[in-house]
Amino acid sequence: MWSDMMMMCMIILISYGLGSITGAYYIVRIYTGEDIRNVGSGNVGATNAGRALGKKGFLLTLFIDAGKVMIALQIASLLNGDDRYLVLSSIFTMIGHLFPIQLGFHGGKGVVTYLATALFFSAPSIGFFAITMGILYVILRKYTIAGFLSMASIPISGYLMGESFTISIGLSSLFVMVVLAHNRKFPHALDT
Repeated sequence: MWSDMMMMCMIILISYGLGSITGAYYIVRIYTGEDIRNVGSGNVGATNAGRALGKKGFLLTLFIDAGKVMIALQIASLLNGDDRYLVLSSIFTMIGHLFPIQLGFHGGKGVVTYLATALFFSAPSIGFFAITMGILYVILRKYTIAGFLSMASIPISGYLMGESFTISIGLSSLFVMVVLAHNRKFPHALDT
C-alpha cells in the first residue's frame, strides 16, 4: 500500500493539475483564437466567457470547471475516501483554478469551483444556497452581496445537514479563498 505522504503528494498533483484546466481560457481560445485575459473583464471565468461567446461560452466553461472538480474529488475518493484527503483535493483544485501554472498563475475567481465542491460534498447545501440567494437578492437588490452571503451559508448548512466538521472547515477555507480572489482582482467587488 501507499504511504500517507505518497498518497497526499499524488492527490495534490492530480488536483492542482485538474484545477489548472481553465475552461474559459480554452473555450475562448478554441472559438475565437483570443486570450480571454484580454477580453471583457480579463477574468478567466464563466461570466467573462459568456461575454465573449454568449450562452455557449458560459455553459461550456461552467461544464468544464465543474467537471474538473468532480473528477478531482472522485479520484481522491477512490484513492482514499477519508474526508481529510477530499478536503486536500478540493483546496488544491481551487489553487490550480486560481493560479494555473500554464497561464502564468492568472486564473479565475473560483466561484464555480467552490459551488461544484459544495455540490460534491453536500448537495442539499446547494439547495439551501439557492433559496438563501433568492431571498437575499429580493431584500438587498445587490447580486454580489447576496451571492457572497449565500455562499457563506454553505459550510454551515452542510454541517447542519450532517457533513463532518472536516468537510465544513474545508468548505469554509474554499469560501475564504474565493473572497480573497475577488478582493485581489477587483478591490471594490464587495462594495457593489
